[in-house]
Amino acid sequence: MKTYNSFFYGTLMHPKILKAVIKNDGSHLQLSPAVILDYTRHKVKGADYPGVLPFKRGEKLFTHTLSREERSVRGTLVKGLTEQDIKYLDEFEGTEYTREPVEAHPLEPFVDLSSHPDDDQDLIPSHPPPLPETFESSASIHAETYIYLDEKALEAELWSFEDFVKSDRARKWYDGTRW
Repeated sequence: MKTYNSFFYGTLMHPKILKAVIKNDGSHLQLSPAVILDYTRHKVKGADYPGVLPFKRGEKLFTHTLSREERSVRGTLVKGLTEQDIKYLDEFEGTEYTREPVEAHPLEPFVDLSSHPDDDQDLIPSHPPPLPETFESSASIHAETYIYLDEKALEAELWSFEDFVKSDRARKWYDGTRW
C-alpha cells in the first residue's frame, strides 16, 4: 500500500486534531518536528488557523526584512499517511488551499504518533530544536503541504502554534465544538 508524507504547520500539528480529521487513531503514523525553508506562515484574517506562502509571495506582506527563523516554517512532518487519510485531509483543507510538494527537514528522530504527547501543555517544547546553520538536501524528505491560495486573506503577522494551544483555541478543534 502506498503511503504519503505531509508537512503540517498549523492546527494539524496537534495530534488530537489530526486524528479527528483523518478519522482514525493514527497508529500507523510517525512524526518529527521539522522545518520548510523559504516559506512564511501567516494568520488568516478572522480565523484560528494559518496559511503558508512561498517566501517570495509572503515577504510582500511585510514592511520589514524577515529573519532566517521568520522565513522558515516550523511544523510536524508526518510519515505513513494512507490514501484515505489524504482524502480526509484534502476535504478538511477545502478550497482555501492547494496541496503542493515541499522539502521538509526533520529536526529530531521520528516517533510513533501513539508515543507523542497529546496533552496541550506537553505539545509546546520548552526548548525547540534549533535550526541548523546549513541544511543538507540529502537530509530532507519529500512531502506535501497545503499552500494558502488567497494572499489578500492573510495578515502581515506570523501565526504561532504556541499561541494557538496556550489560548485554548485548539480545544474547540478537537472537542467537537468547531465541527
